[in-house]
Amino acid sequence: MKTNRPLVTIVIPFYNDPYVAEAVESALTQTYREIEVIVVDDGSTKHQDQLRRYEGRIHYIGKANGGTASALNSGFRLANGKYVAWLSSDDRFYPDKIRRQVEAMERAGSPISHTGFDVIDGRGKMTDFDIIPPGIASGDFYRAFQHGNPVNGCTVVMTKELYRITGPFNETLRYTQDLDYWFRVLLSGTPFLLVPEPLCAYRRHEAMGTLKHADAVALETKGTFARYEARWQSYLKQLGLLPRGRELPRKKPESGKQRGTSR
Repeated sequence: MKTNRPLVTIVIPFYNDPYVAEAVESALTQTYREIEVIVVDDGSTKHQDQLRRYEGRIHYIGKANGGTASALNSGFRLANGKYVAWLSSDDRFYPDKIRRQVEAMERAGSPISHTGFDVIDGRGKMTDFDIIPPGIASGDFYRAFQHGNPVNGCTVVMTKELYRITGPFNETLRYTQDLDYWFRVLLSGTPFLLVPEPLCAYRRHEAMGTLKHADAVALETKGTFARYEARWQSYLKQLGLLPRGRELPRKKPESGKQRGTSR
């Protein structure tokens, strides 16, 4: 049955991840049925066999290893949807995630939204619940970018048009391509719509890149914050969130929700 609801493309970057089938299942079982799923295999050498059962239900794209940003760009460019969502191959969407976000975005006319999330471990056990980012009304959302990343990439849905305008993810960044992208979106004057409920499960496990490559993540994070510091403080002043002539005290950058792949 044809509907007037917009198509949503779910892009799943994948590299040697044993959890990939769980991610694909969570994408395919969305209550919002107007979806396409693109799995971008970023040069994997194992676990691809898990995807054979989904032949005909997903688009499988193979490419040479280039990192999460390059995998996202490959998937986003091929997306046919009005909206594009990013799902890491070790995370899960809850069944109503896409429906809840698309309905909220259509009502508000917003080009990008994010949500709260729960945290699971390597066995799928819940370890943290109802992690909700700050909203924009108080300004705390914008202030959070002085020292962290309040946006978990796998909670984001955005329009393909916004991706076209903003440009691709920075493929020179292995771990902070998401933080860099949110800065670029916000500095263009595009606000994030928050759907304040947990709509996905974010997995923390021993093989995740944030833990395996902690020193490299910290170094890259520091560089990303430094690159945007002056422009971000100027933007906060424009929003009235930072008194003119004053700067916020420097804080040690936190990696926030940046997560490398399981490289």
